[in-house]
Amino acid sequence: MTLTLELAEPDNSVAARIHAAGSGALLLDASTGAFDNDTQSLLLSLASRLRQRLGKVSSLEVVSGVNNLLLTFDPLQLHPRDAEMMMRTLWESATPSRSSGKHFDIPVTYGGEHGEDLQDLAKRASLTVEDYIKRHGSAVYTVACVGSMPGFAYMTGLPDELAVPRRSTPRMKVSKGSVIVGGSQAGVMPCTAPSGWHIVGITDREMFDASNERPCLLAPGDSVRFSVKEVLL
Repeated sequence: MTLTLELAEPDNSVAARIHAAGSGALLLDASTGAFDNDTQSLLLSLASRLRQRLGKVSSLEVVSGVNNLLLTFDPLQLHPRDAEMMMRTLWESATPSRSSGKHFDIPVTYGGEHGEDLQDLAKRASLTVEDYIKRHGSAVYTVACVGSMPGFAYMTGLPDELAVPRRSTPRMKVSKGSVIVGGSQAGVMPCTAPSGWHIVGITDREMFDASNERPCLLAPGDSVRFSVKEVLL
């Protein structure tokens, strides 16, 4: 079975590049350098419209990335040329996503043996530890995408004064539940694994459970606040 596509007239001026990723996948790259929340909102809208348009295609998968999006499909059902035309047209006519997603509160034990970088990060930002925690916890974070490892959410919204380059030498073992920052993003380790991000605390909130209907706690478009459970200095 092949699909007949009805395409809208484009009106979105945000440029994007579409590349083949094998015979049955296309990558739309809208990045312009630094991460852009407005572009990500357009991509979330595109992802929703692609799922609606191609809902009948059993092999379809739409995967959101950081200012990019991957579409996989069966080339016997949808010709790659038609898929690219549809993807480009839907992108060019996309409007920012109005979906607020779900909101999550993640309690954090800051500092101590499971937040070993907290004091150095506060000093680097010319803040007291208390002020650092206040700023980290008062921000509202948005999940840009989930990747790197199952359940790991890349969150935007880290206050500018808390942004810090990733470690030059990654740690080979960062504990599950570690609350971390890297560059201009925040995250929570869903399992114990290597990481070059800095550790500010730990949470007991499960980020990934393969037995759940929704294995990943967080999804693109969700919002997050970190609340203070305890401070260990």
